[in-house]
Amino acid sequence: MPVNGKTKHDVVTEFRNAEILEAARKVFARNGFRGASVEAIAQEAGIAKGTLYLYYSSKTEIYWAALKNGLVALCQELKKQVEAAQEVDDKIRAYLTTKLSYFEHHRDFFRIYYAEFGNAIAHPDEFQKDCRELYYQQLCILKDILAEGARQRRTRDLNLESIAFAVSEVTRSAITQRLLGHSNTDMQEDIEFLCDFIWKGIARQ
Repeated sequence: MPVNGKTKHDVVTEFRNAEILEAARKVFARNGFRGASVEAIAQEAGIAKGTLYLYYSSKTEIYWAALKNGLVALCQELKKQVEAAQEVDDKIRAYLTTKLSYFEHHRDFFRIYYAEFGNAIAHPDEFQKDCRELYYQQLCILKDILAEGARQRRTRDLNLESIAFAVSEVTRSAITQRLLGHSNTDMQEDIEFLCDFIWKGIARQ
């Protein structure tokens, strides 16, 4: 009998797919795209190679699905936490905290995400449309926060898109420093620094 519109088969399929994508992120993070194989992903997921092919037809398809799945989860969590915050500075803090925490707890995802992000700069046409749109969703969340600050006259009159890109890049740099082991502070200290740094740059004096 369907539960919440889903049959038992649907639930099992979703669960198995989630296991495959989690395994794929680990294998791609460990071996890179070229060094990864469908066999290794199936082994990591604890399933037969033939079973994996029931879900995805190629290594490339698995790769993009794993990346998109992680981006969807990140965007959903960002929206949830930002919407729950009341004040503009709290929304910025929620954005930073959520993003740093997500990558801190999903290091395998960080590796394939930023590998592909870097490749997208050099070869923008190869960056899949869905992943590009999910990246811009993160920028839109920032732009909405900044627009709200401008309406409340709490932030200076600035180019919203330029500032959103700048905040995104500063955040990415902090994540990179942490996950490469170049930061000797704990995550909360990094968040406090980023909040102070960003707010001083955009707040109306």
